[in-house]
Amino acid sequence: MSYLPYLLAVWIFLVGLFGIVRSRNFIHLVVCLSVAQSATYVLLLSIGYVKGGTAPIFKDVKPGTKAVDPVVQALTLTDIVVAVAVSALLLAFALKAFDHEGSLDPKQVVEMKG
Repeated sequence: MSYLPYLLAVWIFLVGLFGIVRSRNFIHLVVCLSVAQSATYVLLLSIGYVKGGTAPIFKDVKPGTKAVDPVVQALTLTDIVVAVAVSALLLAFALKAFDHEGSLDPKQVVEMKG
């Protein structure tokens, strides 16, 4: 069992988290959040990987054949769809903040009211 995919997922998450903490622009913040969320793809796929496993299609396959886990693949695909939706929503909020305040710097945007 190799720990390299798990270390890669942690490294990607830490790079995204560092970008989120250091961000001074809403667009940069959304991109760094997407990078941090992409660590979950690596983590999920490394959990579901089976060495020597085949595609999870069991028609005309003898019993006992190794196969990768299809549930993990479905969760990864769902995670990608959720990431796209979250990114689109956050980018829409960033555009609204820019229209309202004229800046994408989080420190320059005052609290929006009603």
